[in-house]
Amino acid sequence: MSEAHPLDHIVLPVSNIRLARERLGMLGFTVAPDARHPFGTENACIFFADETYLEPLGVASLELHEASARKGNVFTARDRAFRFRCGEDGLSAVVFATGDADRDHARFLGEKINGGEMLQFERPMKMPDGSEATAAFKLAFAVDLRAPDFFFFTCQRVNPLPADRRALQVHPNGVGGIAEIVLGAPDPKAFGPFVRAAAHGLTVINEAFGVSVATPNARIIVLSPDGLDAYFDISAPSDDRGLRGVAVVFKVGDLAVTEAHLAANGMTYTRKNNRILVKAAPGQGALFAFEEKR
Repeated sequence: MSEAHPLDHIVLPVSNIRLARERLGMLGFTVAPDARHPFGTENACIFFADETYLEPLGVASLELHEASARKGNVFTARDRAFRFRCGEDGLSAVVFATGDADRDHARFLGEKINGGEMLQFERPMKMPDGSEATAAFKLAFAVDLRAPDFFFFTCQRVNPLPADRRALQVHPNGVGGIAEIVLGAPDPKAFGPFVRAAAHGLTVINEAFGVSVATPNARIIVLSPDGLDAYFDISAPSDDRGLRGVAVVFKVGDLAVTEAHLAANGMTYTRKNNRILVKAAPGQGALFAFEEKR
């Protein structure tokens, strides 16, 4: 098996892009200009120096959103289902970078985790200097029927953008990238093979409270309710046996800088296990944890 796919980005459904921009700005993130998809969604991304990013995802046109889902658009269909079942804010998907989405689609079919038809689309993208470029993407989806509220997909950039995003990758809170994505499940081992297959990972590692899969630039970890409580002070719903997106762990150079910024902006946070924790809130979707890079 070839090397695991690197993490590309994380999808964070939000009730309102304007609210997300305000909340994430107060947390010390530099937020990119809004961008719209041709199927009714919009985002305001946060780009990091390690080439990963967050995608706060709003619904710009309910009519387009619903129509595209009915036509078989897996991205909007899963987003609609997530919002109906879990509410307007959350962590719904983890996305891996790929150079060949068609090959991933075939692999997902072979592993019986294919989520539906591939999606290829283009959208205009505004650059920091005010210029515009066209971004084109091809997506392949991986799902587990036992996990209706979470999915993976791979993202191939069909035409790489020549833009310099360095200005957008500098954040007052000191975040340089994503260290870990935390998922929750009552029986983490049950989902280990699914996570490994979606990430094209080499192996599933047993952890104290669950399992993890390493990618070249981040770790995906699935924790039991006890693990979520021990590490993040999260109370997981006891009656949900599926897989849920729960938290994002960010790498920072100096935790004191992060803490000072949060305090100056009046953000509520706690400290635990050498991390700063900010609980999920409208416009944020998941718990955010900040730790110094090792």
